[in-house]
Amino acid sequence: MTALFYLVGVVLFVVAILVSIGLHELGHMIPAKAFGAKVTQYFIGFGPTVWSRRRGETEYGAKAVPLGGYVKIVGMLPPGAEQSEEQSDELRVRKSNTGMFTQLISDARAAEWEQITPEDAPRLFYRLSWWKKVIVMAGGPTVNLLIAFFVFLGIFGIYGSHQLVPDSGRPVIDTVSRCVIPFDRADQSCRPTDPPSPAYQAGLRPGDVITSFNGVAVTGWNQLRSLIQHNDAGTAVIGYTRDGVARTGTTSTTVEARPVSDTDQTLRRVGFLGVAPTSHDQVTHGGAIYTLRQMGSMTRDSVVALAHLPVRVWGVAEAIVGAKQRAADSPVSIVGGGRIAGETISDTSFPLGDRVAGLLMLVGGFNLFIGLFNFVPLLPLDGGHIASALWEAIRRGFARLRRLPDPGYVDAAKLLPIAYVVASFLLVMGVVLVVGDLVVPVHLPAE
Repeated sequence: MTALFYLVGVVLFVVAILVSIGLHELGHMIPAKAFGAKVTQYFIGFGPTVWSRRRGETEYGAKAVPLGGYVKIVGMLPPGAEQSEEQSDELRVRKSNTGMFTQLISDARAAEWEQITPEDAPRLFYRLSWWKKVIVMAGGPTVNLLIAFFVFLGIFGIYGSHQLVPDSGRPVIDTVSRCVIPFDRADQSCRPTDPPSPAYQAGLRPGDVITSFNGVAVTGWNQLRSLIQHNDAGTAVIGYTRDGVARTGTTSTTVEARPVSDTDQTLRRVGFLGVAPTSHDQVTHGGAIYTLRQMGSMTRDSVVALAHLPVRVWGVAEAIVGAKQRAADSPVSIVGGGRIAGETISDTSFPLGDRVAGLLMLVGGFNLFIGLFNFVPLLPLDGGHIASALWEAIRRGFARLRRLPDPGYVDAAKLLPIAYVVASFLLVMGVVLVVGDLVVPVHLPAE
């Protein structure tokens, strides 16, 4: 039964991601057609065509490698300066061989215009108003953000947001770390070389109730945590009770620099004890406003993750060759996401509702990240086309204000060398993550 649940989880996740990709591409195609642009292809996947049907002027289909999708909008690149649309050879552009980058641009432009006829001229994408281009290109990632919003809205509204919070009153110790583990080490088990934790040295054990810290009466966990963190350079005398008997332990809370919280990753030398209090599951339900606030926090975390993505992918590459262990929070591909989805659904130690909510959170998180990632202002990502359209609006606006000649459309073809470099990096990162998910996969933490 566990294997069946695992397979169901993988299939559901892959189907959800493919549906998200299909809706992303519809987010481009629907406004493009509404604005009169010509759309000739709508495909899910890459590589050899598995199935296709033509409806009107658009071919719809699926390809063999389900790792993305695309919509072909005619006329993304304007004709080159060396040839105008009004010339007599039916909108064809000349190839050039005056340099590698010039050749790349010219070849791409020639391929773009190979099937364009004079009748297509009024419907070319580059001729659209700048704001229409922005809507078309922003439509795809916006759909991903909307999918994430409605998935999270359903989870927070029905299932709720679950968070472990310390029990009220004096902190009762639930767990005691036997050693001090470096904060950035993926393996969270103690090694012979790891020093004992301050709590273990003080003689603290699960079930003990902490009553004082350096003479200050302790009334709650938040107060105790603050006292520990600010005790960064001295001895700690801890009062506690065990089975109703008052005891005292002495230790030092000074340890290596580490992040002070999950949200603040700045390294600071702070006090560390090595205990976790007993806690309970706090459930919070919320509607649209609550969901938007939660997504705001997720967005901040995702932006930080995007900024560190190349470094973290490099860490996965190091793990593949055995140079280091893979971090538990390292990025994953759709392969890794499918594996995590399978483990989530097949973990029978949790109620089915918890497992379904976990799967939906995974789908929502993927859509949020994909949506934000596509807004990065670099070609070939959607954000690169949006940036080009906005630059076109700015320079045309300045020209009108200064009564200068219209500078014309932005030639996105001139940015193709950058697009090729970015695409190469994306391809390499994608391959590294897929291989990493097969060789050194990320698993759900064991209970």
